[in-house]
Amino acid sequence: MPHAVKPGSLSELSDIIAAADAPFEMAGTGSKRALGRPVQAAATLDMSSFSGIIAYEPEELILDVGAGTRLSDVEALIGARHQQLAFEPPDWSALLNAPHSGTIGGLVACNLSGPRRIKAGAVRDHILGIHGVTGAGDVFKAGARVVKNVTGYDMPKLLTGSHGTLAALTSVILKVLPAPETEETVVLTRLDDLQAVNMMSLAMQSPCEVSAAAYIPGEAAYLRLEGVAPSVAYRRDALAKLLKTPIEVMAAKSSAATWCAIRDGAMFAENPRHPLWRLSVTPSDAPDLIRTLKDQLDLRYVFDWAGGLVWLEVPPSPDASATLVRGAMKSGHATLIRAPEPTRAAVDVFQPQPAALAALSARVKASFDPRHILNPGRMYRGV
Repeated sequence: MPHAVKPGSLSELSDIIAAADAPFEMAGTGSKRALGRPVQAAATLDMSSFSGIIAYEPEELILDVGAGTRLSDVEALIGARHQQLAFEPPDWSALLNAPHSGTIGGLVACNLSGPRRIKAGAVRDHILGIHGVTGAGDVFKAGARVVKNVTGYDMPKLLTGSHGTLAALTSVILKVLPAPETEETVVLTRLDDLQAVNMMSLAMQSPCEVSAAAYIPGEAAYLRLEGVAPSVAYRRDALAKLLKTPIEVMAAKSSAATWCAIRDGAMFAENPRHPLWRLSVTPSDAPDLIRTLKDQLDLRYVFDWAGGLVWLEVPPSPDASATLVRGAMKSGHATLIRAPEPTRAAVDVFQPQPAALAALSARVKASFDPRHILNPGRMYRGV
């Protein structure tokens, strides 16, 4: 087990990284260690000291928080003021065999968003500022509590989803939003894959302001409505007329539980040995993709983001069926979320990049982390 180096201040973190002569594996509480390719490093850079609420201005909808702060603590704090992180961060602790949902820094580094992403945007759309230290040991501060135009790198967006390969994040400034007064979910049963995608597409293109759309095969398609109660009721009735099919309605408590399960991939937690993929595809391609893969694999799947996101569980194999999965896709990208460490070391966990994009990624890595000190190889071999 690599030994841990735990800086207690920004200056100490900068000095440690600047003086390093061997790579670090970045970690807050380690809840996302099973995501991405394994990192071979002599030491772990423990970022857990950079935790706590720096500033919370509920009237301004702004939260400045240490990157090592647990997501559960943040959600409890803003929930008490009836506010939320609108991108609906998932809790993948059951999928990844982690003790809790992780930290804000891990959430940003992995760019994790839930079902509301199709309406509210992704993590990177809710970051106002970000602070940290690059792989060269340089302290940086990008963005602020007051939104301004940017020149050069838009660093909050660049670092979000970089999996700790560019910089060590110490704090994040997030935009928070009011939580909805209530929610209901329209339930459509007795649909096949194509019918479900068509129904979800119709609902998302309507003026009914559907905040999430998902389909669990053999169960139902789910369409969530959020807001004040009279508006939710009006939009539910309008949606029923638009869809021209019998509907069931799930009230607030059951609706919330259902969307938590979809958000967290709870239906895939029972088979921890089975590789799990998330495929980003054109929604209309999802039914054909599944039809093709069903002819070759015994699989389980769920559509989220109105069919634009496919959760796909496949049988255990040395390559997690990577060749079959990616070969069946017309476009988009496939990310291996769960697999044994030897498999994650052997296959491309993230979608292979075209040559031009790979060259650009290498230049960005060289700019931020010229010695490849931070999480080398986490995303791609040699990067």
